[in-house]
Amino acid sequence: MIIQPALRTENVKEYYFSTKNKEIAKLSQEREAKGLRPVINLGIGSPDGTPPRSSIDALCREAAKDGVHGYQPYTGIPQLRASFAQWYSRYYNVTLDPSCEIQPLTGSKEGILIASLAFLNKGDKVLVPDPGYPTYSSASLMVEAEMVKYDLVPGKGWTPDWDALESMDLSGVKIMWTNYPGMPTGAKATRELYRRIVDFAKRHKILVINDNPYSFILNDEPLSILEVPGSKECCLEMNSLSKAHNMAGWRIGMIAGDSMYIKEILKVKSQLDSGMFRPLQVAAVEALGQGKEWFRELNAEYRRRKDVVWRIFDMLGAEYERNTAGLFVWGRVTPHTLETLGIKECPKDVPVSQLVSDRILYGCGVFITPGFIFGRNGEGYIRASLCAPVPSLETAEKAIKSSL
Repeated sequence: MIIQPALRTENVKEYYFSTKNKEIAKLSQEREAKGLRPVINLGIGSPDGTPPRSSIDALCREAAKDGVHGYQPYTGIPQLRASFAQWYSRYYNVTLDPSCEIQPLTGSKEGILIASLAFLNKGDKVLVPDPGYPTYSSASLMVEAEMVKYDLVPGKGWTPDWDALESMDLSGVKIMWTNYPGMPTGAKATRELYRRIVDFAKRHKILVINDNPYSFILNDEPLSILEVPGSKECCLEMNSLSKAHNMAGWRIGMIAGDSMYIKEILKVKSQLDSGMFRPLQVAAVEALGQGKEWFRELNAEYRRRKDVVWRIFDMLGAEYERNTAGLFVWGRVTPHTLETLGIKECPKDVPVSQLVSDRILYGCGVFITPGFIFGRNGEGYIRASLCAPVPSLETAEKAIKSSL
C-alpha cells in the first residue's frame, strides 16, 4: 500500500467467521477432491429455512412494478414502521410511535456501528458483555472508545454479576450492550433481569442498547426491555427479521426507543445509505404480520435439531443447559471431552476450545465454533448452530462417532 490504514482499525481484525468460512471452503474443496462430502458447518447462525411465502410473493409483485426502484425514505416507508409498531404491541406489549420511535436498519448488525458512531466519542467507555457478540467490541474499537468488559456468570445463568458490576469504576461509561436471549449462551431474559438493567442504567446515567434478535427462537415468552416502565429514558432496542423469519440475507432490522435517541441514529444513518429497497420493505410488512402458528412450526423444527445437537454434545462429553433459547447449543469442554477426542496435550498459547474445534473440523469434517472468540469467559466452551437440517446434523453425528 502507498498509504497507511487508519489508526482506528489497528486493533480490529477481519471478522472471525469471515476468515474461518474461507478456511472451511478450502477444506471442503480438498475433501471433495478426495471423494468426501464437504464440511458440515455448524458455525454461524444463518437460518436455512424459507421466509414466509407471502413475503416472497410480495417482494416479487412489488419488484415488478414501475416506480419502485429509486431511492427510498431514510426513515423507511410508513407501512414498515407501522408494522414494526404493531409487532411490538402484539408480541411484546410495548407501545411505540411509528412516526418517531422506530428506525429501520439494513440488519441490526449495522445498528451496532451506527449507534456507536452516534453516541460515543474517542475515549468514552463502553460496557461489553463477556462472553458476547464480537461486533460490540469491534465497533467500539473502530470509534476509538474504551471497552470495559463485564462478566456474564454461568452460576447466575449467564447474567451479570451485579455485585462486581456495581463495584467497577463506571466513570465515563456511556453505553452498555446487552443481548438476551444471549448469544452465544442461549440465556433467556426475565422481566426481573430487564428491570434490574433499567434501574442500573438510570442510576449510573448509562444508555443501554439491548440486542434482541433471538427472542422468538425456542422461547415461548418473547420479552423486550422496552416493556419496563421508564425504560425509554435510558434504553434502545434492536431487533431483526433475520432469525425469527428466516430472512438473514434480506438484511432487515430496526432500532426502537425514545425519539431523541432515534433522531441521533437517523443523523448518522442518513449519511451512510439512501434507504432500503422498497420491495424488501413491503415484503417485511408481510413477515411482521405472521401469527403464532408461524413461530410454532419454526420452533418445532429447531427442537428436532436441538435433540440431535444434544446427542453430539453428550457424545463429546460437553456439558450444557437444556433450558435455553436462540439458535445455538453452548457447551462446556470437560476433561472427558479432551479424552474422547484424543487431545492429550494442550499448548499454553492455543485455546482449548480451538483445539477441540479444530480436532472435530479436520478429523470429522464438522465445524463447531470455539468459545474463545466470544471473550475470555467463552474460553473452555464450544457452540453449535441449529441452522442445518436434521439429516445434516445426523450425518455430523455419525461422522464424529465413527472418528471417535
